[in-house]
Amino acid sequence: MGVKPSRSTPAQASAGRLGPWHANLIYIDRRKTVLFVNDRTRFNFIVPDVPRAQVRNLGAVFNHWLSCVLSDTGFGKSTKEEILGEYKEVLYAPSSDRRVLGSMNEIAFHYKYSVLDSGGVHSPDVPGIIRRMNRMPSAAIGFRYPTEMLRDLYGSSG
Repeated sequence: MGVKPSRSTPAQASAGRLGPWHANLIYIDRRKTVLFVNDRTRFNFIVPDVPRAQVRNLGAVFNHWLSCVLSDTGFGKSTKEEILGEYKEVLYAPSSDRRVLGSMNEIAFHYKYSVLDSGGVHSPDVPGIIRRMNRMPSAAIGFRYPTEMLRDLYGSSG
């Protein structure tokens, strides 16, 4: 993606309840799309049709879209602010966690199919697709739902 790794330790990258996220550039309908997946909960979202300038400012893109997705998922203002507060500073590091990378490949496959089936990256159905993706059970988290895992971490107020 052209993002340079931060000079950080793994402990810094995993601070907070949610811990680290993975990001990957995928192509849907020949459009750059960034997929974000949380390591701990597998909570995920896409940012479709991302221009190169936004990819270079990935931290701001991540925080903006995470805020929107949390609101759309029904998390209250205080929970949303608590989650976003953990990511005031976004650090970058390469990944070799094969479990998360395997989950990401599966999630990317489902996003590609769902987005194309709904009409493409500019479809008004994209927010609904993101909600549905977070309500799919994941083997990596004991066949639980990513949204359920996120709510458990932050209490039932979400």
